[in-house]
Amino acid sequence: MGQVEAERDLFRSRPRNRFAAPLTGSDRPWEVYVKRPVAKPGSIEETMGLLAGADYVAERPLATVLYLSLAMDKPLFLEGEPGVGKTEMALVLARALGRELIRLQCYEGVDAASALYEWNYPKQLLRIKLEELKEECRTEMEPLIFSEEFLLDRPLLKALRTAPAPVLLIDELDRADEEFEAFLLEILSEWQITIPELGLIRAQEPPMVVVTSNRTREIHDALKRRCLYHWIGYPDFEKELSVIRARMPGIEEELAGQVVHFLQEIRSLELIKKPGLSETLDWARALTALNSSVLDQDLIETTLGCILKYREDSDLLREAMAGPDFSDRFILKTGTAC
Repeated sequence: MGQVEAERDLFRSRPRNRFAAPLTGSDRPWEVYVKRPVAKPGSIEETMGLLAGADYVAERPLATVLYLSLAMDKPLFLEGEPGVGKTEMALVLARALGRELIRLQCYEGVDAASALYEWNYPKQLLRIKLEELKEECRTEMEPLIFSEEFLLDRPLLKALRTAPAPVLLIDELDRADEEFEAFLLEILSEWQITIPELGLIRAQEPPMVVVTSNRTREIHDALKRRCLYHWIGYPDFEKELSVIRARMPGIEEELAGQVVHFLQEIRSLELIKKPGLSETLDWARALTALNSSVLDQDLIETTLGCILKYREDSDLLREAMAGPDFSDRFILKTGTAC
């Protein structure tokens, strides 16, 4: 067995806490189990194995577009409902390949200064004062203070200058303004940026880019053309059950089946925010922490805050719970779960 295969086996066999939270942006995404960078997968099957080894359940179409994105050095644009695994893809990819994860969290008003680079103004001012105190004061100060020494890398510039190629996550691009999308075009197509004081900076090796959007607004076609696109919807019963099994191997099978059946049913209601996979895992973890083995109406009532985050949604579900057919429709009978 080669070194790479041994490291992948080590990653897959790492100790896991059955109550551990899923990998999210706040769970030290820069920490990797495989310390030495691993080569990109060489086929769709290897890509599926890479994701499965990191407990990410992906269908073949998603694995295919990810493989093509890596092979063609094109950004992967993932769009879908919140909480269905878009951001998780970048986190898992960085961990599985042993690459640094660089994350740009988009928000309304994000600009080049916060996304690309800034000049260290306090340090520049201090240097100017020090130069003025010298007996021979420099007449040409600009080349001195606008140099690498005073440049602060932000996520996009850092991604272009990091080797080996990191994973760059541009998260929730739909939160940013359209002007910021235009700003990204040169980076995502040419893998370069221009800093007026320093000139052109080009990536030696293009970063692996994952762009996500919750589709709160449409992203411009010019940016989409530079990416490979995939929509991630809510999972079906089998996929959702597979995710729970992968992330919580110690959970009772009966409880896992009931949790998935319940989530599948309530997504058919007219909710403001339908629960995604992240809520599924949160709820399953909460029920396991309560030492529950089967689901009942009282347990649902007391743990409702794990899956529904709007009062109107909670009220709507409680109305459904008061109906005579609630248990028959929403709670999978024991002995019938997968």
